[in-house]
Formats: sequence, C-alpha cells, structure tokens
Amino acid sequence: MAATMGREMSDWRALRAGESVSERRALLERAHEAFISDGGDDPAILRRFAQLRPVVLASWLRSHEHTIDPDHAPQRATLTTDEVAQFREVHPIGRVLPVVQRLLMQEASDSGFIVAVGDAAGRLLWVDGDHKLRTRAEDMGFAAGVDWSEQAVGTSAPGSAIALNHAIQVMGAEHYSRAVHEWSCTAVPVHNPGNGSILGVIDVTGGDGAASPHLMPLVEATVAAVHAELKLESLRALIERERATPKRRAPARIRADALPRKLPPRLVTLGRDQAQLEHAGLSHQVGGRHSEILLALAATPRGLNTAQLVDEVYGQDGTDQTLRAEIVRLRKWLAAVEVPLELSSRPYQLSGELRIDALEALEAIGRGAHRLALAAYEGPLLPDSEAPVAVRLRTEVDASLREALLQSAAADPLFEYAQNWAPGDVEVWQTLLQVLPPLSPKRARVVAKLEALTAE
Repeated sequence: MAATMGREMSDWRALRAGESVSERRALLERAHEAFISDGGDDPAILRRFAQLRPVVLASWLRSHEHTIDPDHAPQRATLTTDEVAQFREVHPIGRVLPVVQRLLMQEASDSGFIVAVGDAAGRLLWVDGDHKLRTRAEDMGFAAGVDWSEQAVGTSAPGSAIALNHAIQVMGAEHYSRAVHEWSCTAVPVHNPGNGSILGVIDVTGGDGAASPHLMPLVEATVAAVHAELKLESLRALIERERATPKRRAPARIRADALPRKLPPRLVTLGRDQAQLEHAGLSHQVGGRHSEILLALAATPRGLNTAQLVDEVYGQDGTDQTLRAEIVRLRKWLAAVEVPLELSSRPYQLSGELRIDALEALEAIGRGAHRLALAAYEGPLLPDSEAPVAVRLRTEVDASLREALLQSAAADPLFEYAQNWAPGDVEVWQTLLQVLPPLSPKRARVVAKLEALTAE
C-alpha cells in the first residue's frame, strides 16, 4: 500500500460529485487519442488534460512501457478450461465464493452488471452476472481464463487494482485498450488475512453505472466480508487440526498418514528471496537458511544424513556444527508457527508431506501442462540463494520451462514467457517470430525486439 499513500480518494473514483458522465467520457477520449498519437512520449500530457487522474496516466505509461497494443484486446484464454478448473479448486477465494455470490453476484444479475473474480496474477477465474452482457464481454476477451493484468491488456480495473494494491474505478477511455472504451468497472484487491499479500481481485464491469461513486463501497464491503470469512476458515482449519491430534502425548515423530490430507503444507519458492510456508490459509515467511533446509528435505522425502544435508545447504563450506544449530532453530520455529511438520534426525527427515511449488511446476511440465506451469511460474527459485539444492532446482525449473515452451511452439504462452522471463533470450524471440501468425499485431514488436537484441 506504500506506493498509494497520500493520494486523495478522488484519484480512485472515476467521477467527481456532480460531474457529467458524457463530458467526462468525451474528455477521456481526447486524452487517450492524444496519448496514443504521441506514443506516450509527451511529458506534458497531464498539463494538457488537467482533469486526467494521475493514477490513470501512470497506468497508461506502464502500459506503454509494456508495449501493449491499444488496438488489440485479449481474444484467447491463457488458461484452458481444465486449467481454470484446477485453479478454481485450489484458489483460496474459491472456498469463500458463496460470500461473493450472496453479496454481489445476485445483485449484479438484476442490475445489468458482470462480476469477475481473478487471481493475484490478474487471470479471471470466475465471471458471472447479466447473461446478455457476459456474451458481449466475451467478444472482447473478458472471460474465465483470460489474463487481465496490466502487463497483458494495459489499464483496467482488475489489472490496475492488483498493480496498485488499491480499490480503483476505470471508466470508458481510461482503459488503455480501445476495445474496452464502452465499458466501465470497479475493482478491489483481496488480501490474505494472515500476511497481507494479494490473493486476487473482485471486479464489477458494465456500462457507466459500473463506475458510479456508490458502487465502490459496495465492492469494498464484499471484500471485507470475504476477508472475514477467510479468517474464519483459517480458525476452522486450526480447530480441525487440533481435533486430529491425539490428546495423549504425541510421539517424537508424527506419521504422515495421521496428518489431515486436505491441508498439506506447501513451500512457495518461485520468485522469492525467502520462501513462504503456507498451511491452513496462513502464510509464514521462512528465513533464508531455513528455506534452504526445508527445500532440501522436501525434495528428498526419504531423508538425508548429516553430510548430505550439509552438502545440499552449505556446499563445501558447511560444517556439522553449523547445520545442527540451524536445525535446532528451525524446529523451534516450526513449533511456534504450528505447522504440522516435525524434523527428525538420523536421517534428517520431515514427518509429513511438504509440497514445493517448484516441483509442482516440473510435474506440470512433465505431463504437458505448459500453460499451467507458466501461469504458476513467478520467477527463479530463491534467486539470491547459492545453496546447491536451490541452484540445482532453479536451473532445472528454468531450463525445463524454457525448453517446453520452445518445443510446444504455441505463440501466446511463448509471447508471455518472452516478455516476462526471457527479455534477452534471442533464441526465444526468434522462435516466437517463426510461430506468430503472419498478420499478428505482435510481429512488429517482436521484430523490433530482435533488432535491439542483435544490435547489442
């Protein structure tokens, strides 16, 4: 939220009190045309259109930097129907979706609005509401499985709410894509009550009424109810876990099959300097060395002896004494955060299953679910870690994802991969140029990128 501190509430709402909708729309159309004509390179744009909201101008500039084509709206889903179903099954908002349906979706159907729920990456997972309006919206790519992040489509309420971590309204030509200019929307990010991280976004889309001043408090109230329900769910999970624990003194080691199967802990390592340990709706940041120890043990469920674990975590510079001291601290930390894992010795081994997002990505690649793996990929595994286990898995995931996308020769995921994760990889951009359709608007950007890379 720090990036948004100090802004006035009017920055986030599309209309000021008493402002004419038609006049506002006309002003926005002129500002958008001027911005696109100047290629986003005119620093005086804000002075020329003083009524343009700074948050919108900043988003337009980001859209320009991402080389978004304002004449192109997303037409294809970045997730298949099966992948959307998988994401819905595991996404935390899915577990409290009845709250959204009760407070917002039913009202939206009666009022001529669409309600969309997306994940933290801006991909729409649920879209419901007025049937006729949904059909029209699908024509411009507003449908489940489509990426509506700023990096994909430019300025929009769901994408900008995530980028700014703040509730926002976007009206008419404030959208960067011309295909969305007839629409308006209000979106509010949803957060993990445990650590404040963004879980996703709830968006209301429709005509001018979808950016009316009274709508933002309604969506914010819905999100507040979602947050409350997520907290209750975490409490219920904690109670369930305690009930599953025998009242007698627990043995030194908990059997894996005694743990609640539907609540396996998960180690999130991709794109993070420090791992996150997720369990029962909560997320705990793990210290750097503890991240590496858990990674090594989770990657080898059968266990590691002292020398093997030292090699995996420290390499040649490690000692048994240093490892044992960290193991003592890690055991205390696991007990403090109440994660149902115990760390036994001889060999060093975790008492239950600990899933790793990196291994999940490799499994997805192995079964040909390349889009799912790309959607879950948030960057290199523990990028600052030099632990041998981290270096090995980081290299394996990155190389496997790259090779899978090159071999699949699917233009859309390869374009997403090139932009986000391979900006300097000449082979990726050359392959992309070969697989793009001849009339694709992306070809000009790919050619320009290749020219820049080969000129370096």
